[in-house]
Amino acid sequence: MTTAVPAPAHDAAAVLLEAHQLAPQVIAWRRALHQRPEVAFHEHETARFIQQVLEQIGNLEISRPTATSVMARLRSGRPGPVLAVRADIDALPIHEENDIEYRSQTDGAMHACGHDGHTAIALGLVTLLARHRELLRGEVRFLFQHAEELSPGGAEEMVRQGVMDGVDQVIGLHVWSAMPVGRIGLIAGPAMAAPDTFECTIIGKGGHAAIPHGTVDPIAIGAQVVSALQHVVARTVDPLDPVVVSVTQFIAGTAFNVIPNTAYLAGTIRTFDPALRATVPATMERIIAGITSAFGATYTFHVEPGYRPVVNDPALTAKLTEIVTRTFGADTLIDMRPTMGGEDFSAFQQRAPGVFAFIGAGNVEAGIDFPHHHPRFQIDERSLDTGLQYLTAATLHLLGAV
Repeated sequence: MTTAVPAPAHDAAAVLLEAHQLAPQVIAWRRALHQRPEVAFHEHETARFIQQVLEQIGNLEISRPTATSVMARLRSGRPGPVLAVRADIDALPIHEENDIEYRSQTDGAMHACGHDGHTAIALGLVTLLARHRELLRGEVRFLFQHAEELSPGGAEEMVRQGVMDGVDQVIGLHVWSAMPVGRIGLIAGPAMAAPDTFECTIIGKGGHAAIPHGTVDPIAIGAQVVSALQHVVARTVDPLDPVVVSVTQFIAGTAFNVIPNTAYLAGTIRTFDPALRATVPATMERIIAGITSAFGATYTFHVEPGYRPVVNDPALTAKLTEIVTRTFGADTLIDMRPTMGGEDFSAFQQRAPGVFAFIGAGNVEAGIDFPHHHPRFQIDERSLDTGLQYLTAATLHLLGAV
């Protein structure tokens, strides 16, 4: 059962229309950012671009919590809650393969996950709310966050710098190429997994490929390990518990006639449940230890904790669901299933109730259906309009001076 949401001030409908009319500017910002991508912890020009736009908007308290992040505070002048709105700004180390006029001008870097769109949407939201401060109470805090794509992530660093001090609620969004443009997805409770990484080195005894009986072959042993690790999920975890173990790297050998001394395996472990997050690596190591011991090899094994799971606050999700239904119609809303992808938005949720939404950005007919992190990833730019209107409606309802 959803909680009834009071209608915002009567001018809210006009502000939403204004948001729609701002779409060309939001697209222009997104394309400018798309042409000049910067990877995690190197977003210096991106942060300068954001700060310049914010300074042009005016009447904001602008600060730089870290070298490559930006925060803007919009105070209404009336008592009320503090709402934080987060947009990530970093790109990926991917060479773009799209043949578009605004393609990346930086070799080996690309906005292949849509963060350029998130930043542009947030700049549009700042523009609108700064014009209509009279419709708000409390404060809106805009967090332009660096380094979402690289653990330990920029969110944790910004939290340590105090950006969430005094915040009552936090919202964010992600354009989603697997969802049709024009739709909005919300998930109550666990929404995105904890993406931990693992590394394993199998230490054998190298030698000539013609004399394998004089070696301890780490490649053959590694193949056994990769196969056996598939049983961690299939046979040691309750099938109703979402867990994914993926071996994504297998590196060994330098010549066709040499059995190497070592083989290197790496990948990810994705979980929601804290207990499973601890027990799955232990099960993996037990399997690795057994196989390597059986074949006379040794091993090293290390797990690096990633982001916490993104868990959407149920009460705030219910409120936003009502807002989406009332503003856009029930057909717009998709009751999404959780995804095993990871997101450091979870760091903000440790300090305040938060909801991370998904904005449809795919268009199969137009060929805009490549997955995130693909060199031909694109978004249907109408998703920027949807995202801006969603954040505008959410903010006006959550902080509406009614």
